[in-house]
Amino acid sequence: MRTVSSPRNRSFLFVPGNQPERFDKALNSGADAVIIDLEDAVDADAKASARDAVAAWLTPERNVLLRVNARGTAWFEADARLARLRGVAGIVLPKAESSADVAALIWLTKSKIPVFPLIETAMGMWNALEIAKAPFVRQLMFGTLDFIADMGMDSDGDELDPFRAQLVMISRVAGIDAPIDGVTPAFDDDDRVTCETARGKSRGFGGKLCIHPKQVPVVNACFAPSESELNWARRVLDASKEANGAAISVDGKMVDRPVVLRAQRVVELARA
Repeated sequence: MRTVSSPRNRSFLFVPGNQPERFDKALNSGADAVIIDLEDAVDADAKASARDAVAAWLTPERNVLLRVNARGTAWFEADARLARLRGVAGIVLPKAESSADVAALIWLTKSKIPVFPLIETAMGMWNALEIAKAPFVRQLMFGTLDFIADMGMDSDGDELDPFRAQLVMISRVAGIDAPIDGVTPAFDDDDRVTCETARGKSRGFGGKLCIHPKQVPVVNACFAPSESELNWARRVLDASKEANGAAISVDGKMVDRPVVLRAQRVVELARA
């Protein structure tokens, strides 16, 4: 698994916090980041035992993210304190609705740990720029299923594209990494995972949440540059290097600084 600081994390795999027998399997799934989930995946009467299981398993050699329960729940403080343990590389904060939610989390952890707020409500979307600018926020995540429930929407399809665009723009304005798109519930439908991942990528998302290891290779492949994209990027960078500041064109199109930056990103993604 990559370190959480890598800007090339594409796949984020959830694993239930009360099923420690799956933790190592998740780490070996090929996911760029593993999220041990103490929230939705764990029933109320199993929250404490799940924390104990995570604490017993964590080591400095295992870098994972931890999804805590939301601020205002009975489990928030205990979950947040668990993140002080070595091996927790970042915290996924569900139902984030203000910068105060992030501040409360950081105060409890007593550390400068990266935070990944989940935007899952209308209030969270409304305050997303404030949240993105909060201290130690690394990336926003889009909790699509909870969001459509909160909004009273019927589908998590194209209807969400305006909100996806908003999160991408906000992340750019806040100067943080591109956001992470929501899950595809149909874990055994590769075509749907491919379609939804490609849609998120085309709209500027940097990765996708996964609920099953089967989704990981599909997501990774979708975010990897194609051979034609890589060849184009290399031609752009080669032409830019040889031009020494002069105006250039590649494939009949003018190449300016934004195009060069895009080509650099394609090459970097290919190395991931």
